[in-house]
Amino acid sequence: MDFTTLRYGVEDGVATLTLDRPESRNALNRAMCDDLLAAATAARDDAEVHLLFVRAHGPVFCAGADLKERKDMGADAVRERRLAGFAAYGALESLPMPVIAVVQGPAIGSGVEIVSCCDFVIATPEATFATPEATRGTIGVTQRLPRIIGKPLAKDMMLTGRKLTAAEAHTAGLVTRIVEAPALDGVLADITKAILAAPQAALRQAKSCINQGMALDLPGGLELERTAMEENVASGTWRAGMSPGAGKQ
Repeated sequence: MDFTTLRYGVEDGVATLTLDRPESRNALNRAMCDDLLAAATAARDDAEVHLLFVRAHGPVFCAGADLKERKDMGADAVRERRLAGFAAYGALESLPMPVIAVVQGPAIGSGVEIVSCCDFVIATPEATFATPEATRGTIGVTQRLPRIIGKPLAKDMMLTGRKLTAAEAHTAGLVTRIVEAPALDGVLADITKAILAAPQAALRQAKSCINQGMALDLPGGLELERTAMEENVASGTWRAGMSPGAGKQ
């Protein structure tokens, strides 16, 4: 596939999506929205993809919306661009396989939205996270982020422009692991090995149960898990973990 704003490739069951507008600090423009949607769709439709990493080229993960593009837009074009962003985020968030963000620099606005769509975030100490939309006169990142870090901290970030360090984001639950840059490749290799060795159907069921269950009360969530367990037993998926190498099926 031809992309103008990102790179996408698959090797040995692992897809890597790399934001690739370093000259614009990987700012999200309309073309990147469309490319993100297309790449997520490609991953979804590829039975060989068992894991997706979301990364960025350059020192900035994503500087947010491309304000240079937006300044020449009329209201209708801005609305269309925002809806294209919603479509891209939704496609990334709904992927059935594990999706991991790797953040090595600032993630601002749309960048935080992108990482919030991923299952978890690995960051180096240089990573930072900010959502200054409201202080800039616009709206965004008001739904996913508060569900991860809580309303008060999300409001502090949104209403004051507060920037979280990697350590603060880790404490808040947005980042699950902080890894020094020299050790990053080794940690990602270990994560990849663990995920590819696991029964893929079970991983997808577990991800789906967690995602859907968060919108339910506890009894509803437990019923969701019970239904998934019944499907797991009926399909024989549970047997996959009983033999070496079965996770790649």
